[in-house]
Amino acid sequence: MRRIINVSGLAAAVIALGIAAPLAARAQTYPSRPIRLIVNFPPGGAGDILGRIIGNQLSVELKQSVVVENHSGAGGTIGARDVVNAAPDGYTLAVGQTPEIAINPYFMKNVGYDALTDLTPIALAGVMPLALVVPPHSPYSTAAQWVAALRAKTPMNFASAGVGTPSHLAGELLKLKLDPKLVHVPYKGAGPALNDIAGGQVDWYFPAYASGMPLVQGGRVKLLAVSSKKRAALTPDTPTVAEATGIANFDFTLWVGFFAPRGLPKHIATQLNAAINRIILEPAIKKKLEATGATVEALSIPQFDAFVRTDIARYRAIIEQANLKAE
Repeated sequence: MRRIINVSGLAAAVIALGIAAPLAARAQTYPSRPIRLIVNFPPGGAGDILGRIIGNQLSVELKQSVVVENHSGAGGTIGARDVVNAAPDGYTLAVGQTPEIAINPYFMKNVGYDALTDLTPIALAGVMPLALVVPPHSPYSTAAQWVAALRAKTPMNFASAGVGTPSHLAGELLKLKLDPKLVHVPYKGAGPALNDIAGGQVDWYFPAYASGMPLVQGGRVKLLAVSSKKRAALTPDTPTVAEATGIANFDFTLWVGFFAPRGLPKHIATQLNAAINRIILEPAIKKKLEATGATVEALSIPQFDAFVRTDIARYRAIIEQANLKAE
């Protein structure tokens, strides 16, 4: 008996295989060109520091160049918009932080995106406290002295890395709770604010621990307290602001994570999550990250998404409590 071969079916199968093979090859070859890593604030901030540490190693992990670019302005929202509007192909990523992800889209008007719907969460890089610092010649050398001046309604100004940043909200909550005469002085990022606090142009500032501690160690500013619930592991003798002021719910941290535009293919997101988690848990890199004051934890994509949503809800509550509006 002769076997009848279905030529049309065979041809279809061959065509299907011909299409599937290039698709599979493309999926397996990511990345095939350099990746842009957008930091949404100027050099010197926590996102820039952690982003460059991880970005350098990511280029090794993925065997492809990773180029860090600083797109600063408007509290980090300019850089975030650049990523939101980029192609969701894995070649443009954001080093996102608390301000432009968890605060500004729900605090400022018309930022141009919604972090919950317009960005794809990839991985958490680290979480760190803010460091309350004052100029080297400040009359305040302890948190107790600083708090006494606040309670006495001593006129002061405080710097921030920009409107809507954790350093801004931390100052506003102190203003609400202690009712001192405080004037907010916003800067375009941590670097300029740190320069002016070191030069004595402002009275105090809450930079991220990573960007503030080099100046503390160099004697250019004095460290009085940290903003988290618990004392920082690297400076265990330094009190928390909650301890110093008695404000029980005073807890401001800055986290850094990686995001991509909405619509990023799942296999690329999974690949990036796995690569970044391997990097941050590698002993030498983890030690370097922890030296900035960051707490490191490898989260899956669903875990990181839940982390971001929880933080957004927390900051929304603080903004409502303090009745804050964009300046």
